[in-house]
Amino acid sequence: MNYDLILIGSGPGGYVAAIRAAQLGLKTAIVEKESLGGVCLNWGCIPTKALLKSAQVFEYLNHAADYGIEVGTPKVDFTKVISRSRGVADGMSKGIQFLMKKNKIDVLNGTGKIKKGGITEVIDATGKKTEYKAKHTILATGARSRELPNIKQDGKVVIGYREAMTLPTQPKSLLVMGSGAIGMEFAYFYNTLGTQVTVVEFMDKILPREDADVSKEMEKIMKKKGIQIKTATSVEKVEVKNGKALVSLKTKTGTESVEVDVVLSAVGIATNIEGLGLEEVGIKTDKGLVTVDDYYQTNVPGVYAIGDIVKGPALAHMASAEGITCVEKIAGHKPEPIDYGNIPSCTYCWPEIASVGLTEEEAKAKGYELKIGKFPFSASGKASASGAKDGFVKVIFDAKYGEWLGAHMVGANVTEMIAEVVVARKLETTGHEIIKSVHPHPTMSEAIMEAAAAAFGEVIHL
Repeated sequence: MNYDLILIGSGPGGYVAAIRAAQLGLKTAIVEKESLGGVCLNWGCIPTKALLKSAQVFEYLNHAADYGIEVGTPKVDFTKVISRSRGVADGMSKGIQFLMKKNKIDVLNGTGKIKKGGITEVIDATGKKTEYKAKHTILATGARSRELPNIKQDGKVVIGYREAMTLPTQPKSLLVMGSGAIGMEFAYFYNTLGTQVTVVEFMDKILPREDADVSKEMEKIMKKKGIQIKTATSVEKVEVKNGKALVSLKTKTGTESVEVDVVLSAVGIATNIEGLGLEEVGIKTDKGLVTVDDYYQTNVPGVYAIGDIVKGPALAHMASAEGITCVEKIAGHKPEPIDYGNIPSCTYCWPEIASVGLTEEEAKAKGYELKIGKFPFSASGKASASGAKDGFVKVIFDAKYGEWLGAHMVGANVTEMIAEVVVARKLETTGHEIIKSVHPHPTMSEAIMEAAAAAFGEVIHL
């Protein structure tokens, strides 16, 4: 069968690109070896947020008396928490199936491999091979949990993020390797449900890609919750004995050992580019990433790549944006290249973290003269009423022209607030325009306006 476009991988890059292609009149098929929606929908973004919501509800119940409400002692049914998460993911996957049918997109179940001449070979679960031809092929195969060579995952005691979402029983103790978004989200989840959690980070601060003020604030908050934080520390070895993990750590001052029930490796991702046929077709790669141009064309005409397997932040919304841009270019439209400097990043522990643009350190390194404003949620009426006074909004402007260089937030629901900054930066909005944009009261979003006002010496509520 011939197609205008075949996509290999149905994650938020692949399925979004497929739908946009169908909207533009391209005869489209998508290849998927597991479940529609990919890692994000089935094993990442969606089910983890379901787990985190259960943790937040449990946390609220434990603090109900703070709101004048008396309840009995809440208990966690870990099996039901996991079951709810899987149910949410399954429901969303069925939603993608509906969207495929609605947009008349053929779903080819199996493992995809590209060949010369626009051929995609699909190998199904029985080993049967079927070839399909397309004018264009997009690779959207995503990534998996990265395994350190000296610390092998056995799926039971030493695990990755997939196993962390489906453990049969709640561990009494957990060591998390890595303090990026995945590591901090699981650290919060398990700690809130009662697991003793230790976070080990090789760099000098947790959340190493975030602004230094954000990292400092979150470390303080997490320690207050009872999470042990060990920065500038590496995991040298993990020995599994009698169903427990003996973890050897190397710190600035020496070595130490920690015994835990489970070790979660959250040290990054590895791209899924093996077995795709890249070498046979002659597609260039660099350090595990497929080399593409501004519109995701590889060096081989008619073959494209998007999402985690190309350079840029490995984020679901990034993959979706890349897929739409790529398909619109294929269809003859003239989309502008994506601005990778204006991609929001979110971490969904509680309180949440959201950021976009340059950190203070990055802005200084680029030679900008800065105006920086910071507004703590402890000064926010809505935050006080909500019992969510932890955190702040920090904004960074270029002092010369008023350009909004970056924003960094810690607090309740800040992942919903960051979009204001993304849109404002896209529209080249200045700090003065934000100050003069009337924000509703009382809301958490007022903190953005107040932080901008603080940067220009006009803040009211500080």
